[in-house]
Amino acid sequence: MDFLKSAVASIAKGPAFPYSFGDRLDVEQSVWTLHNGTKREDGSKCSIFSFDINANRNRLPLAKNSLRKLRTLRHPGIVKVLDTLETDQVIYIATERITPLTWATKRRALSEQSLKWGLHNVAKTLKFINDEASSIHGSIRASSIFTTESGEWKVGGLDILSSMKEDDAIMFSHGSLVPDIGRYTPPEVAKGGWDSVRNHPTHAVDSFEYGALVSEVFNGGISGSEQIGSTKNIPQEMQTSYKRLAHAVPKMRLSVSHFLDQGTRSGGFFDTPLILLSNGLENLGLKNDVEKDAFLSELEAVADSDDFPEDFFKVKVLPELLKSVEFGGGGPKSFALVMRIATKLSEDEYDAQITPVIIRLFGSPDRALRVCLLDNLPLMIDHLSQKVVTDKIFPQMVTGFGDLAPVVREQTVKAVLAVVSKLSDRVINGELLRHLAKTANDEQPGIRANTTICLGKIARNLGAGSRSKVLAAAFSRSLRDPFVHARNASLMALAATVDLFPEDECATKMLPAICPSLVDKEKMIRDQANKTLNVYLERIRKHSQSLPDTLLPAPGSGASQPGTRATTPQPAAAGGQWMGWAVSSFTNKLSSVKGQMQPDGEGTQPSPLERSNSTPPANGLPQRPAPHAAPSAPVVPQMSSGLRNVSSPPEAAEDEEDFGADWGEMDEADDALDAWNDGMSEPAQTSVARTSKPSTSSNMPYDDGGEPDFEGWLNAQAAAKQQSKRPLPKGLAPKKAAAAKPGIATAKKTPATLQSPSKSSAATPDDDDGWGDAWG
Repeated sequence: MDFLKSAVASIAKGPAFPYSFGDRLDVEQSVWTLHNGTKREDGSKCSIFSFDINANRNRLPLAKNSLRKLRTLRHPGIVKVLDTLETDQVIYIATERITPLTWATKRRALSEQSLKWGLHNVAKTLKFINDEASSIHGSIRASSIFTTESGEWKVGGLDILSSMKEDDAIMFSHGSLVPDIGRYTPPEVAKGGWDSVRNHPTHAVDSFEYGALVSEVFNGGISGSEQIGSTKNIPQEMQTSYKRLAHAVPKMRLSVSHFLDQGTRSGGFFDTPLILLSNGLENLGLKNDVEKDAFLSELEAVADSDDFPEDFFKVKVLPELLKSVEFGGGGPKSFALVMRIATKLSEDEYDAQITPVIIRLFGSPDRALRVCLLDNLPLMIDHLSQKVVTDKIFPQMVTGFGDLAPVVREQTVKAVLAVVSKLSDRVINGELLRHLAKTANDEQPGIRANTTICLGKIARNLGAGSRSKVLAAAFSRSLRDPFVHARNASLMALAATVDLFPEDECATKMLPAICPSLVDKEKMIRDQANKTLNVYLERIRKHSQSLPDTLLPAPGSGASQPGTRATTPQPAAAGGQWMGWAVSSFTNKLSSVKGQMQPDGEGTQPSPLERSNSTPPANGLPQRPAPHAAPSAPVVPQMSSGLRNVSSPPEAAEDEEDFGADWGEMDEADDALDAWNDGMSEPAQTSVARTSKPSTSSNMPYDDGGEPDFEGWLNAQAAAKQQSKRPLPKGLAPKKAAAAKPGIATAKKTPATLQSPSKSSAATPDDDDGWGDAWG
């Protein structure tokens, strides 16, 4: 029952026409009413011609002829019909979205290039009508020409279009019913009527009216038939051929076909860049690589010219280029041109035409196309939503970080600056940092330098809780890069991000890292190091002014800080003795760690006797130096990098401690600091000093040199001292004391190698403090 009600209601409202009417457009000299419209199914744009039969019954034959010809006569230069409807009351014709040409010609809004291009399209259409279809249009004028959304001119107004093979052609019987036809008819029709057309060449009428159209578009209108043939405002190179179009004698008139041939010759009036590009665009898929490259070069030269209609590039050129890029092998050059044209699109047009293609192209394995995409990413990023970038673009983009081609890796690093604003904090502080850590250790020096620059520019996008530690580690490593521009980039990045480091870190971490660059072998580095150093010093000085003068109590208050006791100054000899004890204890601790000693400054190693003399006894008390020992404090030997991993040789330790490799192990699910610490190897976190081997090539990953953790050592010493004061259980003291001697004897037997705690038969109380583990 409901279905019947809806059916009756739809019949009552009118005929079923799947298009909605919009604004009405004024069309002069026509029997039709023109409206903008949309298709209800998908909302696509269209235009609708409507004819009210009851109001214009005497001109109904013209409307029916136009409807029949539009259905049967198909040509790219004729208005494209989408759908029609004919009833007893109305006739509807839905076409592609068009605009009357008279709107533009009256405002003189078209350039000479656009006018020639439009006349060229009309001439090709009339050649088809006259020669191939053996017909006469009979009503060529500005009001019967329409422009599409691409700016192309299309022929309409087929009200009296007739085939000369028809004896009862409508032109002969109803030609005079066309509104305002008298101003455009040739002299023979004005004198002998439309029947005289039979006695003259088929092209005669359309040639004369085409000449009138030429005069109308270059002059912004036409006042009467006497204006036709006047060369006023007609381009100089076109005037001779134009006069022959408007000749008074029908047999002497130049046909539109010959007019077209003369214009398209080399140097002719139709030999213009816009016409050539329009013709070449239609055959773009058929061109070989050389022809395609030449065509794209010409198109690129005129893409931003004001003489060319903007809509032509948006609606006509852009779709063809997109098809060429995606399916026809257009390559990077075509895509670069697409990006230039796409800047003229609205957001809705961009989302509909460009975004889907970009997403598909990022999945292409073509390296040249990938580089072009990354290079043009700054032009397209503002038009892409955060969801599209995070879910569709970035997962495809990150494959470039590990690409075999260095140019792809470098362009990927540069593209980070464009996409970082559209990425979530989780992605930035997890996956992105993990990939940048790999490129920071890339074999290509330029990629390492660009990674440092990239980190400096995206520093403020990193997590506030961990970015200072991440940046400090990355920039400190880059300061030791053998590539001069990488070091310079690190110094500049440090200067630009000085406000991101706490003041205490600026003084305790960043300044010590910067200072070695003050004596760099390259003057460029020394100069930049001085500039960066001044920036940090100024920050620290400004901060120091806000600090209190002292935290000590007033002299007369008698208060003392908790945990301290007053002491009297010790004599210099006692101070020297204490220093000797501290060094001896330090050396004794090293005896429990396995590793190789580094040669001293003169290339010699300490003798076993010297080493044994500097070793304190098991009870932790200072030992009197041997008679032949020097009065000064013994030299602290340097530890080799083998201390970082007692289970691996030095070469393996260096490989495991590689900075970039450690970055690469970061966990994506954690924040930046947790990912950093979890991904780094254990030796890298202890920061033990080691000697970096000089790199012979800037293309090889380089070693990371740290500094001894003396604060941790002092804390371990205090803990060990406290532990030694605790009383041992009854009966155990003699055994521990007896077990300590073999350990010392073992150390003396192997002077060149430090023993690890695991191989010691017994341990002194100092061994329980875990000091060696803190370095291992």
